[in-house]
Amino acid sequence: MIDSRAVIDPSARISDNVTVGPYAVIGADVEIDKGTWIGPHVVIQGPTRIGQDNKIYQFASIGDAPQDKKYAGEATLLEVGDRNVFREYCTINRGTVQGGGITRLGHDNWVMVGVHIAHDCIIGNHTIFANNASLAGHVTIGDYAILGGFTLVHQFCTIGAHCFTAMGSVIAKDVPPYILVSGHMAKPYGLNVEGLKRRGFNTATLANMRRAYKILYKSKLSLNEAVDQIAAMSKECPEVGQLTDFIEKSTRGIIR
Repeated sequence: MIDSRAVIDPSARISDNVTVGPYAVIGADVEIDKGTWIGPHVVIQGPTRIGQDNKIYQFASIGDAPQDKKYAGEATLLEVGDRNVFREYCTINRGTVQGGGITRLGHDNWVMVGVHIAHDCIIGNHTIFANNASLAGHVTIGDYAILGGFTLVHQFCTIGAHCFTAMGSVIAKDVPPYILVSGHMAKPYGLNVEGLKRRGFNTATLANMRRAYKILYKSKLSLNEAVDQIAAMSKECPEVGQLTDFIEKSTRGIIR
């Protein structure tokens, strides 16, 4: 299932039922697990670990050196989970020593044309990156987040679970879970209600989330006052507690 025109380093470890297309290049210290499909002209450099049943389309560059002037050739890592899709011209870089040494993507992510995921980014599960979304270094993306086309995320930002960024959003602060943002610079525009409904959040939970959103963004309270009020709701609604936990851990400050 490996095309004879592919170029594969002898040290690469590739499972028997992996498909590798013509003119793909797979470098040293690359591991690819069963069921993964590598299209033509893909370049994968190591150290990189790729899980099961991924699809990597033509002209993607996976696991190359980070775009960081501090990088001095250290053996840092890219780790990719299972059942991810990487469309044409994606670029995903390995980590840096200063950032923990690893770029990591979880499972079931959908990464569209021209997306860039820089060094030391940590991506959860079930995310969607529309065409040409770009992450600077050290960005964290929570589960089920959706980034619209041409979204730009500043280094060290965190985007919480179940967020939605509209096309062309420019994000320079952390985005709490469940929030829909848009603009340059991005501002909050309510809850990602449709996404939450699709993922099974019930009416009562959504009502509590709406209350929490109004406290955070509509009440004119200080951030600390708003967090205190929202925290009081967390016993009734654990999902709201995730919102306060996120805010308390934020180092860049949140979009507000």
